[in-house]
Amino acid sequence: MKTLLLFIVTIGISTSLFSQKQKVIFDCDLGGDIDDAFALALLLSSHEELDILGICMDHGDTEGRARIANKILYETGFDNIPVYVGRHTVNVAGEDTVPAGPSPQYIWAENFNRKISELTPAADLIVKTLNRYPGEVILFTVGPVDNIEDVLKKDPNALQKAKRVISMFGSVEKGYGGSDEISAEWNVRANIPASQMLMNSGANLLLAPLDITAHVVLSDKYLSGITMRKTPLTDAVSSLYSLWYHQANWANQPVMFDGVAVGMLLWPELFETRKAYIYVDEEGYTREDKTKEPNCQIGVKIKDEEFLLRMYRKLIEQGYKR
Repeated sequence: MKTLLLFIVTIGISTSLFSQKQKVIFDCDLGGDIDDAFALALLLSSHEELDILGICMDHGDTEGRARIANKILYETGFDNIPVYVGRHTVNVAGEDTVPAGPSPQYIWAENFNRKISELTPAADLIVKTLNRYPGEVILFTVGPVDNIEDVLKKDPNALQKAKRVISMFGSVEKGYGGSDEISAEWNVRANIPASQMLMNSGANLLLAPLDITAHVVLSDKYLSGITMRKTPLTDAVSSLYSLWYHQANWANQPVMFDGVAVGMLLWPELFETRKAYIYVDEEGYTREDKTKEPNCQIGVKIKDEEFLLRMYRKLIEQGYKR
């Protein structure tokens, strides 16, 4: 009888722990490449597992990006999720002198004002939240890390208080298009000093580099199903996709760079990772130093077809509060 009672209690505790939502913050450059929109859609489709504490906009015209996020959240019934705006930045730190953007995707949310962004700057929100919930929050960074630079300037130890920082970041052994030559990946190159700060932050870092993201393409069979589903979320993503597709001159299929980073939290069994010491050089390349103790984990393999199938199912099977 004691054994049976212990078993019941243990099962109850395990179920309770498993049912707790994982707190997350999502820092992105929505409105640029289309993968940000699909990554946000995947997060929203996983709202039963995730407690989304805030969506943060970084890089370039952050106000324009925020309007897109606010409209998505409003139309899908997630009005309660706040949107925080980072500072406007140039396109590539140290090179360009004009703000990044605008993007044709901004048309979709032009003049939208039914939900507005929070007054608190994005970096302040991240610092405040990590201090409030030490060891509890997963922080996603899937754009240039301008906001992370501001976070570390405000509190150099802030990222160490995150449960984990998951970043779509870098190129370790493979580059764009599956090249055997590594690339200066965009999120790194856009702000090299900030990227160096991230890698030196002491955070519990998990990187989704080009090695596991650049070949994960959402093909037409999935895109057609998403378009035909006709929910508020799939309609929003499809509208943004059509604007992105036009900008891309109908030449590209969407690569799920940022969606893969979200998938590393949702479905870790689909990934193989290893520990490594990664640093950012002065040209924006992420290089490995095998003589040093690891400062992060990096994704090295992904079951990409299974990931795409699961992502697709999430998007077409999601429920809504309204």
